Amino acid sequence: MAEKLNYELGDIVKLKKPHPCGSQEWEILRVGADFRLKCLGCGHQVMVARKLVEKNTRGLRKPD
Repeated sequence: MAEKLNYELGDIVKLKKPHPCGSQEWEILRVGADFRLKCLGCGHQVMVARKLVEKNTRGLRKPD
């Protein structure tokens, strides 16, 4: 089984599918059963179930 990632506020996640604006990177604004993510391309915010984020994460990095 894959290693469990430790998601924290402010982290940048790279997801499998790109947002319609073209960006694949999202900033984590809220962590819990649902995540609030902000697109780093256009600033759009969405709420996504934790399970979906964990399944579709392709990379996780700390902010610069």
